[in-house]
Amino acid sequence: MEYIIIALAAFFAGMVNSIAGGGTMLTFPALLLVGVEPKSANIISTLSLLLGFGGSFYGYRETLPLVKKWVKYFLPASLLGGIAGGILLIQTPASIFTPLVPWLLLLATLLFMLQEPLNKWISHPHAHLDHSKSGIWIMTAVGFQFIIALYGGYFGAGIGILMLASFGVLGFKNIHEMNTLKGVLGFAINIAAAAYFVFYGTVDWPKVLVMGCAALIGGYIGADLALKASQVYVRRGIIVVGLLICSILLYRQYFK
Repeated sequence: MEYIIIALAAFFAGMVNSIAGGGTMLTFPALLLVGVEPKSANIISTLSLLLGFGGSFYGYRETLPLVKKWVKYFLPASLLGGIAGGILLIQTPASIFTPLVPWLLLLATLLFMLQEPLNKWISHPHAHLDHSKSGIWIMTAVGFQFIIALYGGYFGAGIGILMLASFGVLGFKNIHEMNTLKGVLGFAINIAAAAYFVFYGTVDWPKVLVMGCAALIGGYIGADLALKASQVYVRRGIIVVGLLICSILLYRQYFK
């Protein structure tokens, strides 16, 4: 039964990562629900969603060439930050990480709530900077990307909205290009952290493989839907789930 629960969570996580981001807010709580320890749940979630990102790449194959220029700026910071975050997670004692979990999920949910207003800002014709204006903006964005990647390697949920905010400041206007770049960099962050997790030898491979296959299918379907469907209801559903899970975890931590 536990494999059915985590496979379904990974399938929908793969979908929502392609459509709106926030898949970790489904896989991580599902793993906690079936009794996985928080740090292990975070590692399993990170590894399993890698395949989901692969499905997203295929779904966004037509827009990938449009963002190649920006990948070269952000990829090194994403890889370095991702592995640094993974190292930080492994070095954090469970006694410290476990009480942080509800607050990390709450932070991710609050960040996710900003996505709709951010997209409205991005779509406003006077809210953009010229891509060619200054290298200072690019360097600032690269530095911010490293911080995002550090957080992403450590926990992961909410990095999509942080990256979209950075892209908006740089002047991106096409949401599909932004989602494609977000997917590439999200994959880089996760694979860097995952490489350290595998090296450290803390992986529950049966759960990773089951969830990874489900996320791969969900990622492909989600990427296809993202180009056709409105993202509003998906985002709002994730926010409701995130707030509900945060409430439950905080209640258990402080009142039980």
